Amino acid sequence: MLEYQRNPILHLTHCFGEARLTRRGKSHSRRPVSRRVPSWCKYGSEEVEAFVVKLSKEGQTPSKIGMTLRDQYGIPLVKSVSGKSIKKILAEAGLKPGLPEDLNNLLAKAVNLRRHLARNRADAVDRRSMELIVSRIRRTGRYHKGHSSIPENWEYKPEAVQLS
Repeated sequence: MLEYQRNPILHLTHCFGEARLTRRGKSHSRRPVSRRVPSWCKYGSEEVEAFVVKLSKEGQTPSKIGMTLRDQYGIPLVKSVSGKSIKKILAEAGLKPGLPEDLNNLLAKAVNLRRHLARNRADAVDRRSMELIVSRIRRTGRYHKGHSSIPENWEYKPEAVQLS
């Protein structure tokens, strides 16, 4: 008989710990181990920067640009190939987005949830979710103000935010 089957306290900790184990595998991708340009990467710095600008003009976000370059062009890390991050390349080309991507995604989520709550006023669970998202927006906004990514006078106003 196992130890946790005899002791109810150990049984509970075993059950709760078991729920948090990672047995099912990890499907997300990992960053390349080395930051050096791999020998099999056939693109140069100028070509990668041209790809980044082209994809940005097509309307892709910086993270989507990185995934596209990784999956379709075989470029593991833009920074290792070009020496500059995607954001820096976009800023030099004059294509820097107005708001940081994480803040923009949170604002889009809040707009969609506000639209849902306008139709479903009795949805208490999503009202709580809205409070949590607004809190996350304010916290993320404070972070970006401190890092000068957004203006110091930026403030979240739910009425003013619209999806573009």
